[in-house]
Amino acid sequence: MPDDDQRTRPPDDPQDKIDCVSGALMFLSGGGEVGAMMRAHDWSTSPLGHPRDWPQALRTVVGLMLNSKFPMFVAWGPELAFLYNDSYRDVLGEKHPQALGRRFYDIWSEIWDDIHPLIERALAGEATYADRLYLEMNRHGYDEPTWFTFSYSPVRDESGRIAGMYCACVEVTEQVLAEKYREEENERFRTLFEQAPGIMAVLRGPEHVFELTNQSYLQLVGHRHIIGKSAREALPEVAGQGFFELLDRVYSTGEPFVGHALPLRLQREPEGPLEQRYLDFVYQPIRDANGAVSGIFVEGSDVTARKLIEDELRAANRQKDQFLAMLAHELRNPLAPIMTAAQLLKLGRHDPKSVSNASEIIARQAAHMTDLVNDLLDVSRVTRGLVTLEKDELDLNVIVAAAVEQVRPLIDARRHALTLQMSGQPAHVLGDRTRLVQVISNILNNAAKYTAPGGRIVLDVAVDADQGRVTVTVSDSGVGIAPEVLPYIFDLFTQAERTPDRSQGGLGIGLALVKSLIALHGGTVHARSAGIGQGSQFSLCLPCLAAPPARQPAAAGTAGQVDAGHLRVMVVDDNVDAAQMLAALLEVQGHAVSVEYDAGGALARARAERPDVLLLDIGLPDMDGYELARRLRSQPENAGATLVALTGYGQHQDREEAEQAGFDHHLVKPADLNQVNEVLAQVEARRHVISR
Repeated sequence: MPDDDQRTRPPDDPQDKIDCVSGALMFLSGGGEVGAMMRAHDWSTSPLGHPRDWPQALRTVVGLMLNSKFPMFVAWGPELAFLYNDSYRDVLGEKHPQALGRRFYDIWSEIWDDIHPLIERALAGEATYADRLYLEMNRHGYDEPTWFTFSYSPVRDESGRIAGMYCACVEVTEQVLAEKYREEENERFRTLFEQAPGIMAVLRGPEHVFELTNQSYLQLVGHRHIIGKSAREALPEVAGQGFFELLDRVYSTGEPFVGHALPLRLQREPEGPLEQRYLDFVYQPIRDANGAVSGIFVEGSDVTARKLIEDELRAANRQKDQFLAMLAHELRNPLAPIMTAAQLLKLGRHDPKSVSNASEIIARQAAHMTDLVNDLLDVSRVTRGLVTLEKDELDLNVIVAAAVEQVRPLIDARRHALTLQMSGQPAHVLGDRTRLVQVISNILNNAAKYTAPGGRIVLDVAVDADQGRVTVTVSDSGVGIAPEVLPYIFDLFTQAERTPDRSQGGLGIGLALVKSLIALHGGTVHARSAGIGQGSQFSLCLPCLAAPPARQPAAAGTAGQVDAGHLRVMVVDDNVDAAQMLAALLEVQGHAVSVEYDAGGALARARAERPDVLLLDIGLPDMDGYELARRLRSQPENAGATLVALTGYGQHQDREEAEQAGFDHHLVKPADLNQVNEVLAQVEARRHVISR
């Protein structure tokens, strides 16, 4: 400890200069700013006393410290008085220069609990080392996180007693924070990598060893263990598909590869079959610090669903084109004889037999065209759920007989042998008579068309009371169905291959309609064929009833004239030919008919002539038929007239719109003459009732 003279010596005591020159304070020479501070410092209040009186061990360690560029400090004596060098100033922050000579605890009280155990060990003679120790320091007026790497070494005096310790330290806060930032970024990257919707993988080395994969990649390959394995070892089933060769090329050339919708077959389940997938992907080379390729980054998407949808859309587009071509063909077929017959009639040089024959041809071909349009409308209504079945208790044997009667002319014309194997007991079902006749006649019609002349057709009706079902099976010896077509035979616009001997075609919608209508009856339909040239078999299965039918609706009558009396009829249509021909037919039946080609003329003439019935086209040029109907209803002279919409629009909403506009009836062009006569007969009947 210093004596009284030492404590009272002033800081600029000339004796200090003499001591420095004589060598007593040579250990404080140099040392930069802190060395100068030590030389000029008033040590009178320090527990260390004046440097002239410091023990040799302290002088030695302080001299080493001051001349070191490494941050260091010395803590000496029972109170651990604090000495440090220039490099330690940044560690102290605003605690410098007041820290010089003060007690260790007073300087670093905020971290004392963290470092005191290490100090105790050093003062007990054990050198200590701390690597990246976290310390929350207050050196700039606020608490801040810091990290330090340092060592505490004990220092002994001349007697061998531990009198203090010295510390060499380095602040690693910036490095630790940078590493933490990198770790957080890496973790974010790993999270993004793992959760990315696209497939990702990192392959290393020329063998393309899996280093990283994300969940999407594992899901693609079937969640097998692939990390640490080469691509060829991990995915052996991919061999021969070109992907390994692409990896080799990217690795050797350093050029990336981009693939679009490439097919890939994978065994995604152990012992399972190969599954076809389609991938969009990139093989991107990874380069090391020297620019050499060290791996490949794989990124892409499983586009199987998109590819299948695109294929379906392309197929649908082809199907649409084929359908339009078929529709054009099927419409031209009946148009040809109609035009020929019309030209023949126009010549005027023919006998009554020729006129009758031409008329029959026109009527027959027009009916065929009407059937085509009706089939299209049926498909539209069924697919949109707009078909309502008028169900009744029926005997399917009677339905089959009606269907056979419809198709018999075609069967006879093609000289087919038809065998009927009807059920020996009533086959009761709950269904729509018209629709069931339509379904069975469609199947029979196909059998007749797709079987060469002189073929065999067998129709069988079987009742299985135990299973509660009745089955109608139609078998033929016809062209058969190719195996690749069979699964799609009930799809819209699907057709078997046309053959030269087929005189009648179709739109490929009949079987789709059959399936939909049978499903509405709660039944099923199946097709079987051994292949091309092996014939076909279609089976319709319906739920059967235990009770006999309560009643059987009468069969629809054949087309013909209904006595409608004599009425005043106005035909309004901007199609001059259509209007004149319909007027001529009605005049032949004794009606007084007037014709107008626009709405304005119709309104004026109707007000003057007061017709009983007005047949109105909807698509008029100056005013549509709906508005014309509303205006006719508003005229007192025509308020009670019967309004009939005669139009090419036949959807459910079209009928509703016609009713809302004030029409009494809605007929779809080309209207059957019998339908028109039925409407006229109803009007005549009402007129007779009123007149009585």
